[in-house]
Amino acid sequence: MPVIGGEFSGRECPTLFGREPELRRLAELVDGISVTGGALLMHGPAGIGKSALLREAGALAAAAGLRVLRTTGTEAEQNLPLAGLHQILYPVRSGLDALPGPQREALHSAMGLVDTAVPDLHLVGLAVLNLLAEVAATTPVMLIVEDAQWLDQATADVLAFVSRRLDSEPIVLVAAGRDGVSDKLAAAGLASIQVDPLTDETAAELLDAVAPELDKAVRTRLLSEAAGNPLALTELPGTVDPDSLLKATLPLNARLEQAFGARVAALPANSRTSLLVAALNDGDSVAEVLAAATAVLGMPVAVDVLVPAAEVGLIELQSSTLTFRHPLMRSAISQATGAVEQQAAQQALAEVLVDQPDRRAWHLAAAASGPDETIAVELEAAADRAQRRGGVAAAIEALEKAGRLSEAPDRKADRVLRAADLAVEYGNRDLVQRLLADISPADLSPQQRARATWIRSSFDDGLSEDTAGPIELARLAESVAADGDVDLAMRILWGAGMRCFWSEPGAEARQVLMDVADGLPVDERDPRLLAISAYVAPIERGKAVAAGLMDLAGTTGGDPQVERFLGSAAMQIGAFELSTRFSAGAAAGLRPQGRLGLVARTLAVHAWSATRLGNLAVALPAAEEAARLAQETDQPFMYGLAKAVQAEIAALRGEYEEANSLAAEAEQVGIAAGARPVLATVQLARGLAALGEGRHADACADLGRILDPADPAYQVALRCYVIADLAEAAVRCGRVETLRDIVRDLERFAPSTTSPALHIGLRYASALLAEGDDAEELFETALDADLTGWPLERGRLHLAFGEWLRRQRRAADSRVHLRAARETFDALGVIAWSERARSELRAAGETSPRRTPDAREHLTPHELSIAQLAAEGLTNREIGQRLYLSHRTVSTHLHRMFPKLGITSRAELATVLGPITQ
Repeated sequence: MPVIGGEFSGRECPTLFGREPELRRLAELVDGISVTGGALLMHGPAGIGKSALLREAGALAAAAGLRVLRTTGTEAEQNLPLAGLHQILYPVRSGLDALPGPQREALHSAMGLVDTAVPDLHLVGLAVLNLLAEVAATTPVMLIVEDAQWLDQATADVLAFVSRRLDSEPIVLVAAGRDGVSDKLAAAGLASIQVDPLTDETAAELLDAVAPELDKAVRTRLLSEAAGNPLALTELPGTVDPDSLLKATLPLNARLEQAFGARVAALPANSRTSLLVAALNDGDSVAEVLAAATAVLGMPVAVDVLVPAAEVGLIELQSSTLTFRHPLMRSAISQATGAVEQQAAQQALAEVLVDQPDRRAWHLAAAASGPDETIAVELEAAADRAQRRGGVAAAIEALEKAGRLSEAPDRKADRVLRAADLAVEYGNRDLVQRLLADISPADLSPQQRARATWIRSSFDDGLSEDTAGPIELARLAESVAADGDVDLAMRILWGAGMRCFWSEPGAEARQVLMDVADGLPVDERDPRLLAISAYVAPIERGKAVAAGLMDLAGTTGGDPQVERFLGSAAMQIGAFELSTRFSAGAAAGLRPQGRLGLVARTLAVHAWSATRLGNLAVALPAAEEAARLAQETDQPFMYGLAKAVQAEIAALRGEYEEANSLAAEAEQVGIAAGARPVLATVQLARGLAALGEGRHADACADLGRILDPADPAYQVALRCYVIADLAEAAVRCGRVETLRDIVRDLERFAPSTTSPALHIGLRYASALLAEGDDAEELFETALDADLTGWPLERGRLHLAFGEWLRRQRRAADSRVHLRAARETFDALGVIAWSERARSELRAAGETSPRRTPDAREHLTPHELSIAQLAAEGLTNREIGQRLYLSHRTVSTHLHRMFPKLGITSRAELATVLGPITQ
């Protein structure tokens, strides 16, 4: 029997069969681009038609006047950082120089145009977003990403960053990824569709269009074998012998690879060798393929050696480039040849790429047949270059491969440990475990064993059961410092200190940590040491930490890392006004560096502290951004903490349903991991909501959990800073004696710390508990204390004092304090407490004007952050750089806000929003 339909070999059907729903979705993206941008990720198995849909998307976009920019991931280029991004940006590279300085420099570094380190890949993402936004301002843009599963990780990360920020841009991204292969864009949370096999009816229509003269039995078997896969339906008829087909039992992909392999086997020998070189090459240059094939064959070859492969539909040749019609064709060629032939081809490519050291190193590694220190050194250098360009994933891959090629066990350990350290930074727990499992503990030096232990314990802030405990880490830090590596010792001890924040290790562990910290050869004013002391012993070391913070205030030189440590330390000891100052400085310094993971942590500290001060105008957008960035940088505990702070803010604003919803979401995160600060803040939010609704017994129960050592919401530091809320709830539900016991317990700590939050709370509680003339004196003492920067607490004192005076039948005296409370709460937006003050004033014989909603209350938290920055005089570009948005997105948001605020220009923002304090 003859070969079926040989004349159809490699032919593509001119029409897409059965893809009307997918085409409608693509058309909607194109048609709606003037209103909103967006992204769509298509999933499906190999050959299902994703490439055809992407071609249709490009055609739709071109017909609508869009500019189409493309990139295709290839398995061979996965270890070349930002190789995929090069493809997208090359046609618009002339716009790089118009970017703001830091973004331009970051993108130049990332693209290898200058030899400087990339500060952070998120900054590269912002540069790409702004570059594309500028292009789209003239002509809307469609980004097409084919074979997303093979993108280099750095490109995938940048595209994920960009894709989350397209709502207000005339830009759409359409990507396709293969089922069964880790999709590097899936983590971006893009809208997605599954491209399913064709229905039986549609598959039959397609097969009849491609091969109308098929024997009935063969047609039936082909339809069964193809199972609705368009690639199989178009490729198998022209390739497979019918007898072989009727006996086939292979999986579809293997059947297709076998079919493509049969085409290769029919080629002339020199063409097969040249095609193997092309399949193994990590580029698409015809010149590279011909030069390497010449080296393998030992004779000159010209482009005509590739023409037979093009004629049978395996490749497409253009003037200088070669592309495979489908990735399965590339893999079929590789699998059809032996190891010796592949090694020879890889070696030849390495020789051709002598002026491209990164690509050369990977081809040399692929050609190696055993350990080779020379190649390992080249891979290590490639890892250095990848890391400088922001390609952390590529650096990890290079170091792992270098470790396997290392000839000495100690060199292998160094390289693998460095790869594992980078994997921690990258957040890949499974990779860390796999890397560490690849080295034998017997081959490690004491310092290397210390590094391995530290690396294993670097995830989840110590909340995982399989990580080292605080005491073990403290002893490890002690030994590392004794070996002379004080910086690593401090890193390890800081990690141990963080465990005292997220979990409760007990008094013994805390004491061991402080003993080790005291013994380290570092200055007592070292910011890291102050932060460790604050996290481990916030009460016992409170005075010393506070003194250190005051000494360092104003002397940080704007170093965001120093200010981050100091802000965290200040929050732990209840110095919230200092905490907001330091954390604001830290966030401002970390933003231009693009370090969004640290920005999220810093903003969470800022929001927590600002909320306790009552500065909701600052806390609200900070908490919203902290949650968004924590989710984007895969920090679930920080996300939970930020959500819990949002719940607290909602409770203070009288949005009780929203507060309880946010608290429940945060609690899910906190309970799953036992993250005590998250759970403590959840209980604080619930207590405030209960207080606002007059459910005082519920509030007392909610807040009391934070002080109970047996409760998972107990947190050593934070329990000291909710005493005022608990005092109000306890007095109002008649639990006065319980409150007295709590106050006596906390008063024991007062001599050890100058914590403003603790002392303010104790003075408030003492005034509430006092009787007769003592109460008046204690209220006056509390109000005479320095409450600069603590408006919420001052307002609370005025309200409580006014209520007490009214109960003493001193209505005239009470009105002074109640009026002050009302004005304070009105200004802060603490609605429930504002209404309480109004109610008390009415009872005291004075009516209050209706509260006019603050302009800020009309805006979402995200809009508020933009509006406040604009009110401060920042340009759209500056706001975009601060918030990691394009300046055009900022402009869109501002113009949407103006009607809400009843204004027509940004010049009016400062008037309607009023002054903003950090």
